[in-house]
Amino acid sequence: MTRPQVWIVGAGPGAPDLLTLRAARVIEQAEVLIWTDSLVNPQLAAMAPESCERIRTSTLTLEQLMEVMLDRARAGKRVVRLHDGDTCLYSALNEQLCRLLDADIAVEVVPGLSAYQATAAALSAELTIPGLVQTIVLSRAGGRTGVPERETLAQLAALQASLCLYLSARHVEEVQAELLLHYPADTPVAIGYRVSWPDQWLTVVPLSDIARISQERQLIRTTLYVVSPALAAPGEARSKLYSASHTHLFRGGAA
Repeated sequence: MTRPQVWIVGAGPGAPDLLTLRAARVIEQAEVLIWTDSLVNPQLAAMAPESCERIRTSTLTLEQLMEVMLDRARAGKRVVRLHDGDTCLYSALNEQLCRLLDADIAVEVVPGLSAYQATAAALSAELTIPGLVQTIVLSRAGGRTGVPERETLAQLAALQASLCLYLSARHVEEVQAELLLHYPADTPVAIGYRVSWPDQWLTVVPLSDIARISQERQLIRTTLYVVSPALAAPGEARSKLYSASHTHLFRGGAA
C-alpha cells in the first residue's frame, strides 16, 4: 500500500506568475486543496482542477485543519496545503509537519517567494550593498504572541541591517519609536501592502513617517516594512566580486 502524502506549498506573495513551477504543478494536480483564503490570492486556488475539493482555513483551528488533512490523506487523496508567502516564514509548518509525520504521512514541502523579495524587486532594489549593509533580518513586532527576549526589536535594530518586518502594522507606533533609537530618522523604509496583488500599494518614506502614513492608509494587515539604508545607497557602491582588480577561481586580475 502506498504511504499517504501531503504537499505543503508556498503560494508566494500573491501574483500567480510568481509561483514556482513546482508549486504550480502540485496545485494543478491537487485532489484536495486546503488553502489560507484570508491571505492567498483566489486565482491560485482556481488553478486546481475543477473536481478538486477546496477547503478554506480562515475559520479553522489547527486541530480542525489537521483533522481534515489527515482524513483526506488517509483516504488516498492528493492533498495540497497552500500557504501564503514561503513555508519557512510564519506558516505554522512545524506544527503541521509534526502531526503528519506522527501519523506516518509523508510530506513534501515546496518553497515560495517571500514578500520581502517581491518588495525589493518591485523597487528594483538590492538589500545588500557593498560597504553599507550585508545582512538581512526577517522578523516581526512582538504583538500578542511575543518574541524571544534575545530577538526583541531593540536587539535587531541595533544591527542597523536591512530589517524586514512582517505582521507589524497594528503596532507601527511602537515599532517606529523603537527603531528611531537605533536608525537615523531619515532611514528609508519601504511600506508594502499586498505586494504583487492588483491592488498593491508600495512607497518609500523616512523612518520618522512610517506610523503616520500607515495610519493614514489604515494599514493593519498584509503589510511589510523594509527598513534599510540600502534603499538610499550611493550609486558608486560596487561589489568587489565583479571588480577588475579582484581575482578568483574563474577570472584573473587586471592586466
